[in-house]
Amino acid sequence: MRVFLQQHPSAGEAPRYVQLTLQPDLFGGWELLRESGQIGGRSQLKREQYLLQDEATAAFEKARDSHIKRGFQVTFVHGAEAPKP
Repeated sequence: MRVFLQQHPSAGEAPRYVQLTLQPDLFGGWELLRESGQIGGRSQLKREQYLLQDEATAAFEKARDSHIKRGFQVTFVHGAEAPKP
């Protein structure tokens, strides 16, 4: 699953983004990748490991919902349903 969220920029600033990706790893676990930054600028990547898919999915949905509450808007979704407002 992958979701790309973007925040409207302030005057004179590039828009901020967050990309969340949930994927299986090579050892039977799950990996949640959180990439964030400004479009056209530097970004930061955080990686979290989970043993169970249910735990990973819950963390993915919690992170997505948290960013939506902070004013980010979903611009792209792949492999998951769009969040319900």
